[in-house]
Amino acid sequence: MRNNMKYTNTRSMAALKTLAIAVALLSASASALAQTAGSWAVALGYNNIAPQGTSDPLIAPSIVNSTTKVSSDAQPIVNFTYMFTDHIAAEFGLGTPYTHKLSGAGSLQGADNLGSLKQLPPTLFGQYRFLEASSAFRPFVGVGVTYAIFRDEKGSGTLTAISNPGGPPTTFTVDNAWGVTPEIGLTYAFNGKWFAEVMAGKTYISTTVHLSTGQTSKAPLNPIVSAVSIGYRF
Repeated sequence: MRNNMKYTNTRSMAALKTLAIAVALLSASASALAQTAGSWAVALGYNNIAPQGTSDPLIAPSIVNSTTKVSSDAQPIVNFTYMFTDHIAAEFGLGTPYTHKLSGAGSLQGADNLGSLKQLPPTLFGQYRFLEASSAFRPFVGVGVTYAIFRDEKGSGTLTAISNPGGPPTTFTVDNAWGVTPEIGLTYAFNGKWFAEVMAGKTYISTTVHLSTGQTSKAPLNPIVSAVSIGYRF
């Protein structure tokens, strides 16, 4: 009877070892397949856009050195990624509209509420991902093409007082514009399906602001962008 129990325990241990090896192999296989050529991923996250610098001065008639700056904003984003090879990928990022406030700079310093606008900057990236497809950590670099869509531009009473004192309210529009966005980032795979990703980059983009008074101003926005997201691979 002792021999039978010993034999049963031995078989049970062998079965458990075989099962553990099978699970490990399946996990490794899933991890590799999830990041190889032909795989897709979708990620949800949060992205911050921080415009840098100030606009060029408004053309005459205006106060000398009338420049503006644009506030930062953060919004949810969704990214779709396709792996062409184990290392080369395309990623398309899209979020909800960002709201930016305009304030004075230069001779307008202290004018905190000149207006606001919303913008949506869908971006298509080409990326190179380092290390092996099965690696948990994969740094990457990329460059993207951004198209910034501006809408819901709203001028304030302060803007009217500066640009058209005593006249009707000043309104403004902003031209849509193309930009280039280099980026760096890092992906960490929790397992073969779920992952986290962080990225930082800068969009080189410039647009033109048109006031209803006939004045215009060039605005090199050149925002720094940063994002963190959680994703799922197919």
